[in-house]
Amino acid sequence: MDKAQAIDYFWNSFGLTAYDENSVPDNATFPYITYAVVTDSFDKPVNLYGSLWYRDTSWRDISRKSDEIARRLYDVKPCLLKLDNGYLWLTDGAPFARRMGDPSDNLIKRIYLNIQAEFLTAY
Repeated sequence: MDKAQAIDYFWNSFGLTAYDENSVPDNATFPYITYAVVTDSFDKPVNLYGSLWYRDTSWRDISRKSDEIARRLYDVKPCLLKLDNGYLWLTDGAPFARRMGDPSDNLIKRIYLNIQAEFLTAY
């Protein structure tokens, strides 16, 4: 698995469809995840940002999904994904989660997630 595939694998492992933030189809249905693909090499940590998107009257379900992602990072210490040429190490960033809305639709709930990543690779 290359770096971009590992990022995609991680975000798609939570039971929701996850899209690269630059490739969200017009017909995407809630709930879903969007994420940024950012890569580097050993000893150069980067922030991988993702967003949970729900359309609901309540923050309950989206908050539970955010907690599930946090548990994955906390419970699997270290959270490592095997790459073709090394590993991807994931930890929570600071701040980890931030609630956001959408000015065009007050039912859209978004939680912006910050995950710290280090690619334990030579390149």
